[in-house]
Amino acid sequence: MTDQVLSVRAAEAEPRAASPLSEVALITLLFGAFLPMLSFFIINVGLPAIGSDLHANPGELQLVVGSYGIANATLLVVGGRLGDGFGRKRLFMIGLTGFTLLSLICAIAPTIGVLLAARVVQGAAAAAMTPQVLASISSLLTGQHRARAMAMFGVAGGAAAALGQILGGVLIEANPFDLGWRSVFLVNVPVGIAALIAAIIVLPETRATNAQRVDLVGAGLLALTLVLLLLPLTEGRPLGWPLWTWVSLAATIPAVALLGLHQHRSEKAGQAPLIPPTVLRLRAMQTGLLLAVGFFTTFGGFMFVFALATQGEAGMSPLEGGLSLLPMAVGFLITSIYGPRLQRRYGAGAILRGWIIQSVGYAVLAVVALTVWPDVTAWTLAIPMLIAGFGSGLVMVPLIGVVVGQVPPAQAGLGSGILLTSQQTCLALGAATVGTAYLSMEGTSWGHGGGALAAVALGIVGISLLMTPVTHKLR
Repeated sequence: MTDQVLSVRAAEAEPRAASPLSEVALITLLFGAFLPMLSFFIINVGLPAIGSDLHANPGELQLVVGSYGIANATLLVVGGRLGDGFGRKRLFMIGLTGFTLLSLICAIAPTIGVLLAARVVQGAAAAAMTPQVLASISSLLTGQHRARAMAMFGVAGGAAAALGQILGGVLIEANPFDLGWRSVFLVNVPVGIAALIAAIIVLPETRATNAQRVDLVGAGLLALTLVLLLLPLTEGRPLGWPLWTWVSLAATIPAVALLGLHQHRSEKAGQAPLIPPTVLRLRAMQTGLLLAVGFFTTFGGFMFVFALATQGEAGMSPLEGGLSLLPMAVGFLITSIYGPRLQRRYGAGAILRGWIIQSVGYAVLAVVALTVWPDVTAWTLAIPMLIAGFGSGLVMVPLIGVVVGQVPPAQAGLGSGILLTSQQTCLALGAATVGTAYLSMEGTSWGHGGGALAAVALGIVGISLLMTPVTHKLR
């Protein structure tokens, strides 16, 4: 029996003491995980409409997704450190207020430039909010209460990812008040205001006993690295890969080296680096980061590509494209109900089974794309999307909790922050890399008729199978 299973069962054996965090407070906190993830994925189904309305090219549409992810990933650890020092409730409310306000600005953006600028700041606001969720759960809850809250955190992110494009399709199709794609941003506003009012009333304030200073230099170097990597990957194809894109990609290597050197020297000097090398050297963290890169890069890329494919060559409406993801959402729902039970039985083996099931789902999707495309419907895609959704949920929902549970308690906060940073980085990286690959293949003779989507699906199958031996390294 694995250590993970023993720890979960030990938590279950504890007396059922009252939780110091009420159900309303926990749900309010979880909106800090749900809304940022929802905003990342809900926009995918609205990209064709944004491109038409704001005269944006495919590269700019990729940046609508990627710019948000870059800003969020860069500042997540910074947001966590600020919350430790100034109060997690305070930072949560500041981030939620900014996120809600920027959602309104995105909704009324008159040009693609204004929308991109607003998305960057919206990602920064989300980075102030999301780290306070895990930090508050870790500081206020123990045992079974913490295990349950961590599972709900995973479910909130998974549900937002699966439901985002469905909700986006419904909103765009319904076209309330003739708002079109703008409604996918406006939906955040009333939810954000309600969550803010609830946070003021029910959330307790917590702080770290020994808050550490923010590594602004490290944050700047991380931002530089991500921009140097993701900007040319996003803009290179539509611009014909000019010289500056190759120079930018080459400059990523010294930027990574400089970031690593700074982090090493900061830790050696007794300071608090953004990404402590000692935490990265932990076996569980290395395994978790590799799994996070494999999952979130492919998942973020697929969701971006699926919206383009269904509303492009397949000719679906935003609603039809969104409803095609409903079976995937059902798969996530099944995982949220039975996932904790499967984790108690199989431990990290639940993640291993998730990779295999996900591979089957994407393989079936590739067959559908090659044989039926473009004459597909939501019913045609239902079986592969259900299988892929169930497998993806088994990987995504428990991943952070399982990995952080194997990190020493003193480093659990840093570990979760690093994993969340990798999550957001890889979601943006997926939209840039997988999106660019799909758009390049779509323009070829064999890429038509579902060939490009099938190639993406089979690529995910290959990566999923490569992740299975890595998952074995988790206890």
